[in-house]
Amino acid sequence: MRLFPSLRCLFPERCTRKMAIYAIGDLQGCYDELIRLLDTIAFNEHNDQLWFVGDLVNRGPKSLETLRFIKSLGDSAVAVLGNHDLHLLAAACSVPSNNKKEALKQVLIAPDRDELIDWLRHRPLFHYNEHFCMVHAGIPPQWDFDQTQKMAQVVATALQGKDYKSLLKTMYGDKPDIWSPLLRGTSRLRFIINCFTRMRYCNKEGRLDFNFNGAPGSQPDNLMPWFTVPGRKIFDRKVVFGHWSSLGFYEGNNCYAIDTGCLWGGQLTALRLSEQVERFSLDCSRFKMG
Repeated sequence: MRLFPSLRCLFPERCTRKMAIYAIGDLQGCYDELIRLLDTIAFNEHNDQLWFVGDLVNRGPKSLETLRFIKSLGDSAVAVLGNHDLHLLAAACSVPSNNKKEALKQVLIAPDRDELIDWLRHRPLFHYNEHFCMVHAGIPPQWDFDQTQKMAQVVATALQGKDYKSLLKTMYGDKPDIWSPLLRGTSRLRFIINCFTRMRYCNKEGRLDFNFNGAPGSQPDNLMPWFTVPGRKIFDRKVVFGHWSSLGFYEGNNCYAIDTGCLWGGQLTALRLSEQVERFSLDCSRFKMG
């Protein structure tokens, strides 16, 4: 029995229109706002596809409902892993972290917990089509498209393997903070995860910084957003990412940032990915998180 609102196309003109792909910003358990946004864009689960930039869970009020709903969409939804999603996986394995687990408790005690955790563990870190690609946080300036795809698969293989708990136990830490092809083992995996799920700022050499997360323009002089580092290997595909609510919506440098801070009283954003990119946003002012 389906537990969610039906998002089938209720009007003939919607059922015959061309398939659309919508990228959606960080949810963090804001399930009700997601359903409102899908109504706004007239999402048809049999004809359209949703790309979620990660951080499906945590902090917001309905992480469990959010996970169940996105999972229920099957191939109509693609989600990459964010840092909060990885926190949930770690919590499910009783891995210590600095993340408060209360917001995740509803998932951890759910009767379908194991099924949801297994589904989440099999989400990618990188997704793409012919024109766009998606990550949660960023891509280091040293990587081209092929390298990015390869590095994402390295972590996916470890995370989906039998020894995945070992990865979750060793993924926390800020070092190494710069890419080298000589990185191996735990150091390599941690760096890849930090790039895809945590990065915001780098220095001009591409060294990651995790001490500052404010809006561009307020950072120390030696730092710059990862997508503006000189010499960055820009793809022929446009990069869609979230993670950075203080940045807000951003378009430039072949990138789209779409975490517009729903959880913090901002907006929830959907971006229609087409030749003419179209933005849809709804206010989430009921949230006033401190």
